[in-house]
Amino acid sequence: MVKRRSSGHTLLWKASRTLKYLVLFGVSLIFIYPFYYVFVLATRERANMFKVPPPFWFGHGIGNNYSSLLKNLPFWRNMLNSTGIAVLATFTTLFFCTMAGFAFAKYKFKGKNFLFNFILATLAIPQLLGIIPFFKMMVWFNWLNTWFPLFIPTMANAFGIFLMRQYLNSSVPLDLLDAARIDGIGEFKILFKVVFPLAKPALAVLGISTFIGSWNNFFGALVILRDKRAYTIPVALSSLLGVHNIDFGAIMMGTALSLVPLLVIFLFFSKKIISNLLAGSLKGVAR
Repeated sequence: MVKRRSSGHTLLWKASRTLKYLVLFGVSLIFIYPFYYVFVLATRERANMFKVPPPFWFGHGIGNNYSSLLKNLPFWRNMLNSTGIAVLATFTTLFFCTMAGFAFAKYKFKGKNFLFNFILATLAIPQLLGIIPFFKMMVWFNWLNTWFPLFIPTMANAFGIFLMRQYLNSSVPLDLLDAARIDGIGEFKILFKVVFPLAKPALAVLGISTFIGSWNNFFGALVILRDKRAYTIPVALSSLLGVHNIDFGAIMMGTALSLVPLLVIFLFFSKKIISNLLAGSLKGVAR
């Protein structure tokens, strides 16, 4: 009797686990299919893109689409612009947001709570409201058609400061900082030797979100960049959208190539993010 019950429970558990995997597999396909379809269309001739039923396998138009893309755009220069801006935005944001978050988490100074709340309040202000003053400031600085407006204004953004402050407030013990100060370590050395190593999970999350946000930044780049050779990928691809004649093959080829760095970064860092967050949560439970 006991064996029958145990075998019944085992079968039920296996069935429920199989059902969960099937559901997860189906949801994964829903999210993966748009990326796959972009790469399929990038290899299709323009005349065959809008067939019914739509094509589900790769075609033979990859060479024509690639040559058309390079004919209409300095694509690899645009790719270099997007990569350079995204890398600069990521590293500067990680540094300044960690420094500000560390100050708000571990230092005591007059007006700290008011200043932190004021920074958080800026999250409620739509970006469009400040676009005219922002543009006028960039003209005054003579920064039009340069990379500077696309990463300097966001180096210490409210979301990054909030994220790092919350993480450091719970993950960096004051006793460790006091011990470092007793050993004669200065504040900047504490930041680099103690805070940054302990903040790896939060840094990974903030770094990936910043890189992807900078890579996909369309509106700011559209306002600032004037020259075709200075365009980032989103602005460059949007310039291919003509009024009468639209080369969808070139657009889909450019879109597919622009997705490759994002997919590589996500696949490379996703395991690190999960493992670091898991390690941080286990440390919190141990405390």
